[in-house]
Amino acid sequence: MNPGFVHLNLHTEFSLVDGILRIGPLIERAKALGMPAVAVTDRANLFCMVRFYRAAVAAGIKPIIGIDLPIEPISNDIPAGHLTLLAMNDSGYRQLTRLLTHCYMAERSAGVPVAARAWVSEHAGDVIAISPGPGGDIGQALLHGPEGEAERRADAWARAFPGRFYLGVQRTGRGGDEPCLASTVDLALAKGLPVVAGNDVRFLERDDFEAHEARVCIQEGRILADPRRPRNFSNEQYLKSPEEMAALFEDIPEALDNAVEIARRCSLEVTLDSSHLPEFPVPEGHDLDEWFAELSRAGLARRLGASTNGAGSTDSAGSTGSGRDEEAYRQRLELELGIICRMGYPGYFLIVADFIRWAREQRIPVGPGRGSGAGSLVAYALGITDLDPIHYDLLFERFLNPERVSLPDFDIDFCMEGRDRVIDYVASRYSADHVAQIITFGTMAAKAVVRDVGRVLGHPYGFVDQIAKLIPFELGMTLDRALAEAGLKERYEADDDVRTIIDLARKLEGLARNAGRHAGGVVIAPKRLTEFTALYREPGAEGAVTQFDKDDVEAIGLVKFDFLGLRTLTIIDWALSTINDQRRAAGEAPLDLDALPTDDPATYELVRTGATTAVFQLESRGMKDLIRRLQPDCFDDLIALVALFRPGPLQSGMVDDFIARKHGQTEFEYLHPSLESILQPTYGVILYQEQVMQIAQVLAGYTLGEADLLRRAMGKKKPEE
Repeated sequence: MNPGFVHLNLHTEFSLVDGILRIGPLIERAKALGMPAVAVTDRANLFCMVRFYRAAVAAGIKPIIGIDLPIEPISNDIPAGHLTLLAMNDSGYRQLTRLLTHCYMAERSAGVPVAARAWVSEHAGDVIAISPGPGGDIGQALLHGPEGEAERRADAWARAFPGRFYLGVQRTGRGGDEPCLASTVDLALAKGLPVVAGNDVRFLERDDFEAHEARVCIQEGRILADPRRPRNFSNEQYLKSPEEMAALFEDIPEALDNAVEIARRCSLEVTLDSSHLPEFPVPEGHDLDEWFAELSRAGLARRLGASTNGAGSTDSAGSTGSGRDEEAYRQRLELELGIICRMGYPGYFLIVADFIRWAREQRIPVGPGRGSGAGSLVAYALGITDLDPIHYDLLFERFLNPERVSLPDFDIDFCMEGRDRVIDYVASRYSADHVAQIITFGTMAAKAVVRDVGRVLGHPYGFVDQIAKLIPFELGMTLDRALAEAGLKERYEADDDVRTIIDLARKLEGLARNAGRHAGGVVIAPKRLTEFTALYREPGAEGAVTQFDKDDVEAIGLVKFDFLGLRTLTIIDWALSTINDQRRAAGEAPLDLDALPTDDPATYELVRTGATTAVFQLESRGMKDLIRRLQPDCFDDLIALVALFRPGPLQSGMVDDFIARKHGQTEFEYLHPSLESILQPTYGVILYQEQVMQIAQVLAGYTLGEADLLRRAMGKKKPEE
């Protein structure tokens, strides 16, 4: 079957200014229209490349990866135009990542970067270039340039992209389309260049035009009804079917054929869900696995030795030397070493251990560890964490599981004042062009988008504010959920203006709004990052971020490290410095946080009063109320407090049950006698994910790896995962 036409110029929501196409609906519509391929060419970015590629391939549609790139104007007389650049293959994709990175790293005043012509020519290999209609570099010269300027530009681009440069034509109902089309066809005939049809797509359906215009006005700070605002778009810029495009360009059939031919020429294959781990330098005469094992065994020996120096001494985990079965520790360590080495992750552990060691040497406070990584004895031995996983019944398989191959992920807390110094150390050690922070995207959330839409529709602030305040202030709140609430639903049904605002806001809700910097995510690549992703830099910002967010970075196999800035660590460091200054002045030994006991009665007495203001995770009003009810008297109770103070336990009645059992107000039985050792610390309540895994192991004979798969299935928040 002749495909008829392929769209090669589309701006999605990730153009951030002039597109509202969402990836899922785009792919669904393209499939419904029988399109064998489709391109995404967002404005000077590859933000959505991975999610677009994955969705298209899953739907059996060929993804074409490209960008719409502003080109540096030759003179002030001719406005800047664009080139649409499409990657023909893997080499062409890397040309685009390097070109975009060059553009963002160069100095610019604000907004989207503008590419110098020489930069584009330097990165033209295995790339197809289209000057897309009136807005293209050639189109601007045809409409505004002096005699011969369009010909000179066409000749230059034809030399830079031999056999790969096309002149775009459009019929979107905008003023410059037809004059530009006629001149473009004449130029193509004179220069022997092919023409290709496009529709400069910005939204999915014709009816989405108003929502698109509202988005443009939101980004530009304008009012929809303002007669002076630029009207740069038309309601024809939707995803037209091949039949509609064929009717539109029936007089230039070769322009349709060339769109299909370009799609055939572009065959980029992206490898997803593989691993590209950074390399850790090891001493001469050692291989990575041997060195990793040697450091881990030595580290465990130090940990075990430290806990046995003196009767009754404790380590930071609160375990005494007399309570440790050293052989059990060594067996657990060897088990973990085997799994880590088989999965190819020794370098990851050594890199994390190295920058944590450096931070401590620089007296930068580091957290003791949290998340599933605290279940690794190797991490404890290497100094990555300070929590003894055996003492606290933490399971390694929850962190790293050979039956669920995924990259390890330590969440590392640093003092706010020292975090950036650690990132700088990593960049210097592994090369600055191998290291970058990770991008994150702000979205149009329910309350904010209602306020934005009300403003661009010209409604008074007070009126819009009343509507926005009817939307509950809850995490993850959507307009559909808010409409189930009595207040907003009544206003929506009774007031046409409210209905108009909400209906328009629903079309924009959740769209990507801006790009920023992830709070803690850092990626370290084994090669230059531009081999994997383009880099982005906000105007005036220092340092680059990846153009892929944390999920997409991991999808292409790069390892993410979380360098989290925790103000609590900073405050503790300030307090410790003040205390030790006073102790030194009094001739006393300095206080060692790692030597503090976890069974001090006076501390628990203070906690039970609810005097926990400024204590991390124990300071909210709801938590203080829970503390007074629970009356914690041991460290395990403090652990339980944090686990209980979550929506699930609070809403299910688990909290009341736990408190009643702790205080002996309710008798309870274990569901099965074999579960007593697992559930005894939590009074028979299944509170921790590790308990779920242990129960599956004991009752169903699961391996801990299989039990982890069950745990993940039970905890899924997204059905499609």
